[in-house]
Amino acid sequence: MEIFSGNKTFDFMGKSKIFVSISIIFILISYALLATKGLNYGLDFKGGTLVQVKYDKKAPIKKIREVITADKLFKNATITYFGSLDEVIIRFATSSTSVKEDMGDKVRKLLKGTGNYKVRRVDIVGPKVGSELREKGLMASVLSILAILIYVAFRFEWRFAVASVLALVHDVSISLGAVALFQIDVNLDTLAAILTIMGYSLNDTIIVFDRIREGIYETKKYNLFDVINDSISKTLSRTTLTSLTTFFVVLTLYLFGGEIIVGFSFTLLVGIIVGTYSSIFIASPLLKWLGFDIEGFKRRLAEKEKAKAEKEKLRAMYERGMV
Repeated sequence: MEIFSGNKTFDFMGKSKIFVSISIIFILISYALLATKGLNYGLDFKGGTLVQVKYDKKAPIKKIREVITADKLFKNATITYFGSLDEVIIRFATSSTSVKEDMGDKVRKLLKGTGNYKVRRVDIVGPKVGSELREKGLMASVLSILAILIYVAFRFEWRFAVASVLALVHDVSISLGAVALFQIDVNLDTLAAILTIMGYSLNDTIIVFDRIREGIYETKKYNLFDVINDSISKTLSRTTLTSLTTFFVVLTLYLFGGEIIVGFSFTLLVGIIVGTYSSIFIASPLLKWLGFDIEGFKRRLAEKEKAKAEKEKLRAMYERGMV
């Protein structure tokens, strides 16, 4: 299915400086948000206890706050609606220090007299475990970026690798900025969304780079931006269709999946938009600015082919006993 004509070439690189400038502004805003508002670490990374309570009618949230915070153990607890007005989430930093203690039972006792309710979930994460999860999550992200750098450098060239990693940093930075702006809870599912964004963005970037490389092999032009424009124009329909189908699936999850996966779906939603944009408008022009040129690439390729041919010739001569 073709959305855009394969014969038409769009001048993406002609506006590359404008798009990169816009991206730099968004990245700076994201870093400012991360520095000022910070990430709202959830239970998985901060530790503590979460209790989910469902009422048979609208939850009396004011009364719940009064009876919960009156107890010293839950003085700094936060009580918010969860998806609907008949369901609330109670979060507090205290976690059980004994296997005999049941925080759910303590909450049940405090909530007596607030109405007919049912405790649907009690999650407990110790502060040490939360800290370890946060460190391991950061380590997983860094190792993923290093693995991507090595893979792309091996498959293409180091400039392609650096461009793809810079595009990934761009995508992750803006996605985290959006998470900080809307104060989305950062839990393991949000981390999973970040790692998914990295994989999705890299896949899109690799397809564009692969087409650029093919264009370099086929073309007689030596203007890199012309080759990039031709290559991206030919993959534009595929990129658009892939991004739109993925976007609508994740949008459905965000709208109808409920509060429990809002962190995952929201982060992924932002990442799909930013990742598609970066593979076209960020990663590609970075090749030129990193010093990649078609003439030098073809010269190095010819030298490799010549060295390979000479090696094959020597091997053939050796096998025939001529050397």
